[in-house]
Order: sequence, then C-alpha cells, then structure tokens
Amino acid sequence: MKSKILAMTTALGLTLTMGSAFAAGELHVYNWGNYTNPEMIEKFEKMHDIKVTLDGYDSNETMLAKVEQGGSGYDIVVPGDYMIAIMLKKGLLERVEPNKMANFKNVDPKWVDVYWDEGRNYSIPYQWGTTNFTVDSTVYTGDVNTLALLFDPPAELKGRINMLKDMNDVINAGLRYLDYPRCNSNKAQLKELNAMLIKAKANWRTMDYSVIEKLTSKDVDLSQSWNGAAKRARKDRPELVYSYPKEGFTGWMDNVAVLKGAPNLENAKLFMDFMMTPEAAAMTSNFANYANGIMGSEKMMNADLTSAPEIVMPASAPAPEFVPPCDQEVTDLYAKIWTNLNK
Repeated sequence: MKSKILAMTTALGLTLTMGSAFAAGELHVYNWGNYTNPEMIEKFEKMHDIKVTLDGYDSNETMLAKVEQGGSGYDIVVPGDYMIAIMLKKGLLERVEPNKMANFKNVDPKWVDVYWDEGRNYSIPYQWGTTNFTVDSTVYTGDVNTLALLFDPPAELKGRINMLKDMNDVINAGLRYLDYPRCNSNKAQLKELNAMLIKAKANWRTMDYSVIEKLTSKDVDLSQSWNGAAKRARKDRPELVYSYPKEGFTGWMDNVAVLKGAPNLENAKLFMDFMMTPEAAAMTSNFANYANGIMGSEKMMNADLTSAPEIVMPASAPAPEFVPPCDQEVTDLYAKIWTNLNK
C-alpha cells in the first residue's frame, strides 16, 4: 500500500552506486518513493557487484500503468497485496519461486499462504502495516478511534484534514463508516456513499499522498495515513496520535516481485533472496518504519519499532482487514464515485 505511506515522489530517477566499477551487471528497481534504504542498496551492490538504479512511484496504480505500457526496463517492483493479485491475473510477474531460495526459511509462516500469492511462488514480504489516520491531540482532545473524524468532523478539525489521494483507501473507509461491505456493487448503498463523500469533502483541506510533509508542516491537523508515515511524522510533531477506528481499517503488505521478462532476471533473483535476510529486512524497517515479514529481523530493528503505538496495535483494536481486489463491475462503479469526488 500501500501504498502505502510516506512522502511520495513520482520520479526519483535516483541512481545508487558506490562510485566503483561494476562487473556483474545491473538491476533496475521500481519502488514506492522514499521507501528504500540507500544503505541497504549499497550493501547489496557491494555483496554482488551489481549497480542498482532506483525509480519511485506514488501508488500501485501509477506503477501498474507504467508496467503495462511495456518497455519500462525495470526488473523489480514492490506492489501491494491486492496489486500482486491483479498483476498475476494479467500475467505481468515472473514465477521465480522464492519459496525455493536459500533465505526463504526466514519468511514468517503467517505470510506464506497469503491470498495474493499462495505459497509464495512470485513474491516475498517487504513491509506491512495499516491505513488509518493520525490527529493532533492538542487540537482535538476527544476520542480519535472513530472514522467520524474523517466524514463528520468536529468544528476544530474542519478544513484541517488531508485524505490520501487513493480511491480504495477513501472508499473503503467510507464503506466501513456506513457499515457497508467492501467490494460493494449495491447501487443504493454506493449512492449513499457518494453523497456522504461529497459532503465530507467540504471539510477536507487536501487530498494528497504527502502525509509526512502535510503533518510536519502543520498544514493539516489530521491526515489519513499509513502507520509508518504516522510514526515518522510524530518524531517531528509529538502531539500526533494514531487512530485505530472502531469501525475497522485496512491492513496491507507490500511485496518484492520480479516483472515478466525482466532484463536482469538472475540479478533480480539475487536481490529477492537478499531481501529475505534478517539484516536487509531490518535495514528496510529501520528506514521506512514499518513491520516486515522476516523472522530474526526484530533483533536488529530500532527499539522504538517494537513498542511504537503506530506499529504495535492495542488489544482493543479490531483486526486489520486485507481487502482483495474487486471485480471489474465494482471497480468501474468506484471509479465513477472517485471521478465525481475529484471534480
């Protein structure tokens, strides 16, 4: 997701090298912006004598559109759970069988038989988390654990709210608030959802992926957010509190995968195996501030990651909901709502 998070940039064009000659080739990685630890990349480059080029995107859909155009030249992508399922259906990912690689033994068993890649023949865990929102507790002093703050906000938050510019995250949050099911094709319920979102938008300041910047600059006092981004923002703005809405919230996992026809296939496999080492997973978590699915990494993770309220969910919180991709009929209905909302 996810997103799924963070200060998003759409074209990093960033080349990470060690300034020395590379004899064993190259690797082209397409990942979410501000989501890849440069020191981790440098470690991989030194280990395998491979030059890594990194470009960034701001959403699963941006990445998919680029890949579907063809000729991207990328080897590695990092799609969210539902996007892995979509890309597999479209035949866009290479079956590289990470489940047979040396370091697959480090993958937490709970992340092996997942709905988007059962048995892990195409992908491995990268980072996982939740999508909720974070709010300034000095501006709003009431209960933060409700989606009402997004869709029927109190006076002190009106005009001070940022929503993710993400169709699924906004619509799914709205459906939860109305207590309607996800992947919803009920036109009466969607009509109600549409009306609610239009009304709520009048109280929003922005719809933007740049969560951290929006919060740390105090441009807004509440932002829909990924949990790692919320934690990073709290470092500069300690009064921020991360919500676990009683109505429910989305869980997500981003995954390392290899594009079909990757020009540097063997190097991509080396990278995938490397990313399943506890050290590489810990370096990623320490940079991006999310949990990962690699056992043993916690021993090398920053201490605050194992206790941060954005990462460690309270016992009272609902279980996160991992939402599979909806069928085309539902997607088309959602797209109409989203287009209307963005007018």
